[in-house]
Amino acid sequence: MPNWELKNCCNHDQVAFLVTLGVFTVVILALWRTVLLTPFKLITVFLHEASHAIACKLTCGQVEGMEVHANEGGVTRTRGGAYWVILPAGYLGSSFWGMALILASTNILSARIAAGCFALALLVVLFIAKNWTLRGLCIGFIVLLAIVWLLQETTTVRILRYVILFIGVMNSLFSVYDIYDDLISRRVNSSDAEKFAEVCPCPCNGVGWGVIWGILSFLFLSASLYLGLVILS
Repeated sequence: MPNWELKNCCNHDQVAFLVTLGVFTVVILALWRTVLLTPFKLITVFLHEASHAIACKLTCGQVEGMEVHANEGGVTRTRGGAYWVILPAGYLGSSFWGMALILASTNILSARIAAGCFALALLVVLFIAKNWTLRGLCIGFIVLLAIVWLLQETTTVRILRYVILFIGVMNSLFSVYDIYDDLISRRVNSSDAEKFAEVCPCPCNGVGWGVIWGILSFLFLSASLYLGLVILS
């Protein structure tokens, strides 16, 4: 039975999980404005745009193309589908994928599955990418995952779980920051939140929706910490 109450916390695996997550958080915050994290920020943008695309397909729309730009921006061109589902899917979807990657890192089998699914998603997007920044990002991370997988399976360098965890933590933190920076600290008329406020009947402006999405994004991050400890208990 799952140890939902986390009785007798924390064992060796739980401590290792918390320490590693904490170290990655400190490293990411320390290097936040350096070029070293740029590829990982762009992969968060990729997951943001991919979430728009997934929401579009799930609501019977058509994805006409995706772009990720070097300035950490991106765009997904869609036709049809449920607009009110597609718009929030970017920020909330990238937060969800961050949580999923963090949880996948708790077990080597789930880490392998996550890496395989991630590589497959990158390969699919490679063929619908509309600019070379996104194509290069897809190729670069496919190569990175292939190298890490090869090291995991053929050497004593067992780093696949840590790479998946790092990407998950980076994605979760950047999603929360991106919501604050794009939707709360400044009001952009073309933002997803402002567009959502126009189509949603609720009396809430774009900043208000930004706050709501920010809270939900933080809850995803908190849930990944709690559920990770439950899995490892």
